[in-house]
Amino acid sequence: MSKEVKTIKGGIANDLRGQIRFVNDFDMSLIKRFYIIKNADIELIRGWRGHQIEQRWFYVLNGAFEMDLIQIDNWTSPSKSLTIEHLEIKDTDLSILHIPAGFATAFRALEEGSELMVFADYDLSHAASDDHTWPMDYFINSSYFLNK
Repeated sequence: MSKEVKTIKGGIANDLRGQIRFVNDFDMSLIKRFYIIKNADIELIRGWRGHQIEQRWFYVLNGAFEMDLIQIDNWTSPSKSLTIEHLEIKDTDLSILHIPAGFATAFRALEEGSELMVFADYDLSHAASDDHTWPMDYFINSSYFLNK
């Protein structure tokens, strides 16, 4: 993929008082808003949804998710055979996954009660003009979890 999907590593500190999870290398200066996703169950798949201009950063608060990513080649009519990257992200990773502008995602929770915090670099007034969706069966190279 020409744009780089990257992981920003964090960590955890434990002492008698409890623990602190952190991602100190995450520069939040671009962030305009955040939201938390908690799927109704582990069968539900959210996607395909893409953003031509906005970036997203994902942090698993609890549990685990599997995610498919596609770099979109044409926003009006993307190729149905685009390369799809499959990832698993977990709360134990203690990291943030950065998805640059130009990608679409589809994901589902792997464990009941999983929660995903999502950061975005545009405010809500911009969201409707950069929200692209496709049916789940649009892309033919979907990973196993999308073909269930």
